[in-house]
Amino acid sequence: MKNKFITSTLVLILGGFVTKLLGFIIKIVYTRIILEEGVSLHSLVMPTYSLLITIATLALPLAISKLVAEERVRSIKIICSSVVVIMLVNIFLIGIMFFSSHFIAVHLLKNESVTILLLACTITLPFISISSIVKGYFFGKQRSFPYALSNALEQVIRLVLIVLFLPHFMKKGVLFGVTAFILFNIVSELFSVVVFLFFLPKRVVITKKDIKPDIKTIREVLGVSIPTVSSRFIGNIGFFFEPILLTNILLYVGYSSEFILMEYGAYNAYSIALLTMPSFFVGAISNSLIPEISKFYQKRNLDMVKRRFKQAFVFSFLLGVLFTLPIFLCREKLLWILYHTTSGADYIKALFPFFVLFYLETPLISTLQGLGLAKYTMKITFIGVIIKNIVLALFSFFHIGIYGLIISEIVNIIFVVGTNLYKIKKVLHTFSL
Repeated sequence: MKNKFITSTLVLILGGFVTKLLGFIIKIVYTRIILEEGVSLHSLVMPTYSLLITIATLALPLAISKLVAEERVRSIKIICSSVVVIMLVNIFLIGIMFFSSHFIAVHLLKNESVTILLLACTITLPFISISSIVKGYFFGKQRSFPYALSNALEQVIRLVLIVLFLPHFMKKGVLFGVTAFILFNIVSELFSVVVFLFFLPKRVVITKKDIKPDIKTIREVLGVSIPTVSSRFIGNIGFFFEPILLTNILLYVGYSSEFILMEYGAYNAYSIALLTMPSFFVGAISNSLIPEISKFYQKRNLDMVKRRFKQAFVFSFLLGVLFTLPIFLCREKLLWILYHTTSGADYIKALFPFFVLFYLETPLISTLQGLGLAKYTMKITFIGVIIKNIVLALFSFFHIGIYGLIISEIVNIIFVVGTNLYKIKKVLHTFSL
């Protein structure tokens, strides 16, 4: 169908909006139940949790989506081969975390009590991984409704669990409450998989050959996923070390730890959280884009590759302007309504002129992955992280508070968007010759 890309994108956008709305409600309810101490503990383990999820899922949804869309190998063979890989990775990761979680909590996070939280995060990884594999299949088939429905119902289940059971766990202590909140992910991810099962093809002949892991298929999956997950891994590592680098330099030049904690918290929890709130719209576009670009590029259909890229680029840019402009104009009111504070308003003002470009990052990377250039995106991400940390370190010595971090963020966005856009134009021009 000619309009399948647009229809799929619209469904994902609508589903994303519902999911984001439910997520926002969950955040309000959750923070009111676990209070400030619980939020702090949860925030402390989130960078590590994000890194674990990145490794555990191995970017397989994108890889599966690409291979399923190309239709060169049976989907069931791709899924079964991917399950074997992801389970081996998860077993290895769980083993490492079982022995290292205490060390991470005590020596890196400086809080021994979060050991149990790190273990809870680790237990959820296999369930998140299996769910991600199924999502990758439906992306590849461009069946966006099951994905949107699953995400929405998953959030509903999470909200019900929070309302009904979280207060009970909180009576036993904040640590019990936060641990329970993390473990709720197991139930919600299982529910997500069950919803997907209802939408799988009913009359499919599956042979032993299909179920048996195929080395060639595994290599193809890993050929796409490894460069992609490497990019995310690099980004997560950069995020993990960001507060460490910032804190040490600012302390060295004379800032107090209280100032750093307060301002860095305002930057991450309020400014960036508000500016990235509408990013699910662009994520919906990008999720629809990869199988489309892969399919038409495989068929050497340059016109459709260009058309899909232009559509995604224009949509993302317009959405970026549409959402960041009101956030900029009403930043103090929005911050007060959502978080009961105006901290971070000045940081939004500084970031706004450049943050429209942030919304172009994901569709540009998705296009490059669809063109088979996942390794290139990994290289650019790696270089971007290095540049960002160098800029952060240099400007932090200038005694301008955390504006050194803001400048480094702006430089990183401009570099990644500019470089990836140039590469896409170069590839499409070469392709047309």
